[in-house]
Amino acid sequence: MGESYGTRFTVVELTADDTKTQIWVALAKPSQALTLVLAEAPEGATAQVLDLALTDEQQKLFEELRLEPGDVHRIDK
Repeated sequence: MGESYGTRFTVVELTADDTKTQIWVALAKPSQALTLVLAEAPEGATAQVLDLALTDEQQKLFEELRLEPGDVHRIDK
């Protein structure tokens, strides 16, 4: 039986070795989101969940990405 990723977006801040930060969104529970984002990151990167409430506009933007449970997407600035 597959693991449930949940149905809410989790925002993750990723910091690479060069100290540049990236913002990622995952359609997964917070603990799973960290693992999923780090799997896409270069070796040595660190990640933390950003504890923030999404605005209606952000929620709509993330929904337009059409992510499936367990998917991640880097948000370009």
